[in-house]
Amino acid sequence: MSKTNQYENPFAERYASSEMLYLFSPDFKFRTWRKLWITLARAEQKLGLPIQSSQIREMEKFQEQINYPSAQKFEKKFRHDVMSHIHAYGQQCPRAKSIIHWGATSSYVTDNTDLIQIKDGTRLILRRLLNVMDGLRNFVLIYKAQPTLAFTHFQAAQPTTVGKRFCLYLQDLVLDFQELEFFLTRLKFLGVKGTTGTQASFLALFKNEKKVDQLDQAVTQAMGFQKSFTISGQTYTRKVDSQILNVLSNIAQSASKFANDLRLLQHLKEAEEPFEEEQIGSSAMAYKRNPMRAERICALARFVMGLPLNTAMTHATQWFERTLDDSANKRLVIPQAFLGVDSILRIYQNILSGLVIYPDIIEQHLNQEMPFIATENLLMEAVRRGGDRQKLHEKIRRHAQTAAEQMKRSGQKNDLMERLIKDKEFPLKSEEIQRILDVRQYTGRSIVLAQRFIQQEVNPVLKKYRSLLDKKRVELKV
Repeated sequence: MSKTNQYENPFAERYASSEMLYLFSPDFKFRTWRKLWITLARAEQKLGLPIQSSQIREMEKFQEQINYPSAQKFEKKFRHDVMSHIHAYGQQCPRAKSIIHWGATSSYVTDNTDLIQIKDGTRLILRRLLNVMDGLRNFVLIYKAQPTLAFTHFQAAQPTTVGKRFCLYLQDLVLDFQELEFFLTRLKFLGVKGTTGTQASFLALFKNEKKVDQLDQAVTQAMGFQKSFTISGQTYTRKVDSQILNVLSNIAQSASKFANDLRLLQHLKEAEEPFEEEQIGSSAMAYKRNPMRAERICALARFVMGLPLNTAMTHATQWFERTLDDSANKRLVIPQAFLGVDSILRIYQNILSGLVIYPDIIEQHLNQEMPFIATENLLMEAVRRGGDRQKLHEKIRRHAQTAAEQMKRSGQKNDLMERLIKDKEFPLKSEEIQRILDVRQYTGRSIVLAQRFIQQEVNPVLKKYRSLLDKKRVELKV
């Protein structure tokens, strides 16, 4: 039950998935510590240390059953989390007590567990990212030919298509995916390195360098990694934390760009995020349909984007083989970065499953601006008919300025084309002008470019990881 008189993390209450929350839970952490101790004992036994199979079986029996009250009592006494859990585990496993943690230092369990959490968390983010990419891909294909106003400086510019615009958001995620995939392929385990990374304790145990290497390899592979770091201090380099936080920040940036644009489009009434039947937009203004999901993405993204500075400073200020001023920071920053991006991508996926486009409103906005956008083409065609380019330019400029002023001051429609049709000195007829106004002439290669991007850069990724795609709608907690 929640304790209503104590602070609770909003990620747990409101935003993050149960999978990511479990990954950074005490249960996952301390069960992984025990798995690491069992794996170490098993490998040491196989390489000749006097460890009995009955001791290992005893450890395995209690791997999942963390005796938290005992561990908490020991930590209050020792002020050392690893030693407290060694003693608590030893209480449950009296025959194995003497060989738990044999030859290891605290970082053997703390750092290797951190790396497991980072790897598993990255894989979960990878899956969420792929599903968002799939949702965007489908959206691009549906709306690849839907003309819409493009905006530069949030001012009306040459038209694009809705699908082509959504390729911008998808391209950002493709770049993020490539970074995430690369990080996973390069991620290494700490392994068994000893107090200062020299493996001296294990060399003293085995009196054999080859066996030390075999121990390191056996533990690394048993815990799901291909390779361990060849060089380390007592800990793995905190550069790893900085690298993954930068990748997570990049994903947050991409999601925020999409969400900010969606908030603007919802203001224009051209698009709308899902709005449920009984959802309330405002306690006072009953008509409102606020873009709360997109705003939530922006808020969480802002939080995540601020976290990499912590890991950068932590890495930069580690002393020699290690110092402990990283510990409290890591406990906060790394889990919350993963929880933040997990939350962001879940909201992103939820939005895409119910995002609505309003073509009629889009067309209204296009019709309002097309007379201005078409003026260059009108000028070129009029000159082709024998008109004087400079005189025609001035004529169009004056009519356009008058029409714009009338729109802004009186709220009237854009009557530039009517003005040009009535101008006897303008050499184009009404039907010729209307033909030039066809918006499909102004979207350029939007359809081709969107299709090419999907075929060449998106489909191969989604095909490679198709087993990670699902069609389930993501339901938000609140």
